[in-house]
Amino acid sequence: MDIDKRERAERFVELHRAGCFLLPNAWDVGSARILQAAGFPAVATTSAGVAFSLGRPDHDFFADSEKENEKGEQPEGRVDRETMMRRVREIADGIAVPLSADLEDGYGEAPETVAATISMTLAAGAAGGNIEDFTGDRARPLYDAELSVDRIRAARAAVDAGGEPFVLVGRTDVLLVGGSLDESIRRANAYLAAGADCAFVPGAADATTIGTLVRELDGPLNVVMGLTGNALSLDDLRELGVRRVTVGGSIARAMYRHLLGAARELAERGTFSYAADQLSQTELNDLFRGGT
Repeated sequence: MDIDKRERAERFVELHRAGCFLLPNAWDVGSARILQAAGFPAVATTSAGVAFSLGRPDHDFFADSEKENEKGEQPEGRVDRETMMRRVREIADGIAVPLSADLEDGYGEAPETVAATISMTLAAGAAGGNIEDFTGDRARPLYDAELSVDRIRAARAAVDAGGEPFVLVGRTDVLLVGGSLDESIRRANAYLAAGADCAFVPGAADATTIGTLVRELDGPLNVVMGLTGNALSLDDLRELGVRRVTVGGSIARAMYRHLLGAARELAERGTFSYAADQLSQTELNDLFRGGT
């Protein structure tokens, strides 16, 4: 990691020390630069947005025919680790603020695979990354708790071996698969104890649930907003004690909603009213001209 990226990574670590900050999610260099231009101190990737930009599905429950093969390789059509690492490197090289990477389940079940993913993420210039316990298998939606802890422990060892500042986030999808808040707390605390710097519990979106998590977790909490136009504001989340707020793939999905609307207008009506709500060539050129 070069000196500039190391300084960015140190700033990113510091953001997690106190207070509450918003970490919006980009899917390519252009979207990341727009978020940077808006003044955000750091940017994250969204695996959903990256997948959609490549015309592929996001990491959701797999069909039976799509499950990982006996070698642990990603199902056909899903974004593989090498493709994601290329995108992470492109974005990290294309912005002047720290980047945190959405690493899904680490691109494999084995702790050794997760460790390798973290090492690759560090080499790509990211300042942080998430590892989740979601498997994509309806018969076993989450990795076993003990294995999940081993996966985070392996990720921590890879961070330490790399010797660079890096915020490791342990994500548990218990709430997303219909599990209990108590189980979310148990897993999140276990991941923190295994070396995660921050816990991420997607599916926690109301004040009562979030407040409980903040009180019960032994470390900083990341929540994701924007999935359903949630009524809670950043000020509300700050008051509840949340440390970090992301928006997942919601910005990307909003962009694709506008694209779909424009496509349907053109195809079905042959009109061009969609063009009344666009950024000008000059505005975009000005946003992108400075690069990093």
